Amino acid sequence: MTRKLDYNTKGPQSGTVKSIVVFLHGYGADGADLLGLADPLAPHLPDTLFIAPDAPEPCRGNPFGRQWFPIPWLDGSPESAAAEGLAQSAADLQAFLDERLAEAGLPDAALALVGFSQGTMMSLEVAPRRDAQIACVVGFSGRLIAPERLAAEKRATPPILLLHGDADEVVPFASLEAAGNALSGAGFEVFAHVMRGTGHGIAPDGLSSALYFLRQNLPA
Repeated sequence: MTRKLDYNTKGPQSGTVKSIVVFLHGYGADGADLLGLADPLAPHLPDTLFIAPDAPEPCRGNPFGRQWFPIPWLDGSPESAAAEGLAQSAADLQAFLDERLAEAGLPDAALALVGFSQGTMMSLEVAPRRDAQIACVVGFSGRLIAPERLAAEKRATPPILLLHGDADEVVPFASLEAAGNALSGAGFEVFAHVMRGTGHGIAPDGLSSALYFLRQNLPA
């Protein structure tokens, strides 16, 4: 049984929804943390509906935030809880995406996922396992969980842009290369952008690269 996700939206500037961007926030944050990215993106994607769900669980490491799954090295939870949380949240998110696309009357090809940190982990878990291929994935400052499962479980291979700060103090910068190699090896078209001198965050040059990638892959 899947859990309902609370969410907020920013509608398309044109008034007509032709594509959807779903922002997936990081550990200890919530949907509002990323929904502000719609402001600089919207003028360049006027037919896009921006959606930012809250992760389904209260965060063990931050009582004011949310989590997609527990992180053992941060909150002391067992590895089994992390694996179970990931699987449950992936099912929750798949159902959420299906509902939002059905409401808009759009196919998967009109959907992009934009994740940050744990939200990137969720994006890379969910997008390859959908029955239909979404437009693209943009992943900031995250990593690919269990790359050994990817080739056997993938159902779709959307294009992926990975972005990471080379001064990231939370998720090691080496995670970018590790994820890129695993995804490429499994048949994905992968692009990468290094945000020089950036820690665990989103730099202006990274956001510009993300916008270009979204414009290239979402319906015109």
